[in-house]
Amino acid sequence: MEQDSLTSIKELRVDGGASSNNWLMDFQSSLLDVPIRRPPVVETTAFGAAGLAGIYGGVWADGEEFIACQGEPDRFSVSLDEHKRNKLIEGWTRAVEAVETFS
Repeated sequence: MEQDSLTSIKELRVDGGASSNNWLMDFQSSLLDVPIRRPPVVETTAFGAAGLAGIYGGVWADGEEFIACQGEPDRFSVSLDEHKRNKLIEGWTRAVEAVETFS
C-alpha cells in the first residue's frame, strides 16, 4: 500500500468481528510494523447507523458529539523484533507461492 500510494502508513485503523481478537491485532501490528487502533465498538456499520439516527433524533448535536461518546480506542503496537518478523514474512511468502503453484 505504501509503495502504491507513495504515502507512509502511520497507523492502521480496524473494525469488524476479527478485530475483537487481541492476539490477532497484536500479531498484525507486529507483522506490519505499524500501530493499530481499534474503536471501543467494533461493529462500526451498525454503530454509524445508530449515530445518524441519534443525530437526526436530537440525541447528539452533531457527529463530533456522537464520536466523543465512544470512549478511547484500544491500541496495539509492535511487539516482535525485526528478525522474528522477517522469518514469519518469509514463511508467509513461501506459503503463498506454494498455493500459486497449484492454481
